Amino acid sequence: MNLKDSLAHWNQRWKRLHKGRVFGVLFALIGIVVATIIFLNQPKFFQESMVAGSAVQENISAFERIDVEERYGLIFNTYDVVEAKVQKNDFLGVILDKYGVSALAIDQIDKQEKELETKPYLIPNKEYTVLLDKESQKALYFIYEPTPYRYFIYDFTGETPTVREVEKEVEKKVVTSSGIIESSLWNAIVGNKELPANLVWGIAANMEDALQWSVDFHHVQKGDRFRLIYEEDWIEGERVGVGKLIAAYFNQDNNDYYAIRFKNENFDGFFDLEGRPMRKSFLKAPVKYARISSRYNLNRYHPVLKRRKPHLGTDFAAPTGTPIMSTADGVVIKKGRTRGNGNYVKVKHDDRYATQYLHMSKFQKGVNIGTRVKQGQIIGYVGSTGLATGPHVCYRFWKDGKQVDPKLQNMPPPDPIPEKDKEQFFQERDKWSGMLDDIEYKTIEEEKIEEEKDSLDVNL
Repeated sequence: MNLKDSLAHWNQRWKRLHKGRVFGVLFALIGIVVATIIFLNQPKFFQESMVAGSAVQENISAFERIDVEERYGLIFNTYDVVEAKVQKNDFLGVILDKYGVSALAIDQIDKQEKELETKPYLIPNKEYTVLLDKESQKALYFIYEPTPYRYFIYDFTGETPTVREVEKEVEKKVVTSSGIIESSLWNAIVGNKELPANLVWGIAANMEDALQWSVDFHHVQKGDRFRLIYEEDWIEGERVGVGKLIAAYFNQDNNDYYAIRFKNENFDGFFDLEGRPMRKSFLKAPVKYARISSRYNLNRYHPVLKRRKPHLGTDFAAPTGTPIMSTADGVVIKKGRTRGNGNYVKVKHDDRYATQYLHMSKFQKGVNIGTRVKQGQIIGYVGSTGLATGPHVCYRFWKDGKQVDPKLQNMPPPDPIPEKDKEQFFQERDKWSGMLDDIEYKTIEEEKIEEEKDSLDVNL
């Protein structure tokens, strides 16, 4: 290669190298410009990305925040919900018909109801719930809750409708209470703030069931006092009712009466501290929650006949329709109506004793001459038939064929618990009687004083 050719070769290489550098510089400059633009606009870029991300998160949060209402094992959000109350003279078929349930389905439901152990009778003012299909507005479920303890669910989603009873889980809590009579037993129980008003009837009934053979509840006086240990029923954190009575104490006329529940394979009932059954041969009265309006009196002035005439019974005044109970086991030997007695029933208990119940408004169904009845069994209902000025039952007590005052009769005590069961009973007795003795009394006045003290403490 001569000098001329060599110079031409290097000149071409220099041009290519220079051209490459120029392009490299240009590309570098373009990169710098792009990076600068991105850098200068990055707040807006990230802001838009964050807004987009927030929108997505907001949508997810909104989805998660949907409240799912589940009741009776059903998701209520998926239905249109109707809640109403049973009206007087309402029938299930009439209610279901309003919500598109066919006559065939209603008939099938009616047949299934008859097979249920507990019948779901409609009670006025009780609430029911209907779950409707959102499009057709026809009933898919009908739910009825007659008591806090159970509900009935009617399912119309399948080919054949079904009805089932569901019992709720009940929690038992052992509680104590007490009271001092100031005017009446009712006021003593209601006045005690430990006892909720809606449970008072159940508490009073349980106490009377345990002590009715020993305590004259129709003659309570100011100063009489009681202590109770019993169970309360709680469902889903709410107190709904009274369970069994465990132990009771009542002081009347300065006499102490204890009733301790004892249950094993041989016994289930109330006993006194010596292990004798509280259940005696005869109840003290044939009706509950009644007052004695007239006692056995051989020289009584008759309010209807307007003359002196022996009153050979004890009158218990109570509202018409109050259940009348047989005061002892026996057999019905008379049932009928006379001008003076009105509707009446007479029960023979053994060869020596009989009882009679007058002025009934009506007889209990199935109670006829020859019917064997148990102590406490309903045989009729309070009325004012015959010579009566108002609703009451005249209770007559027969001994050896003569009418006598039941209050003056000394009936033989029942046999105590057998020796083989006494040790077990005494353990229960000591446990519960000791707890009864530790319960403090609170009068209505003491409750008011405590409330005023609490209010003063809060204000201070």
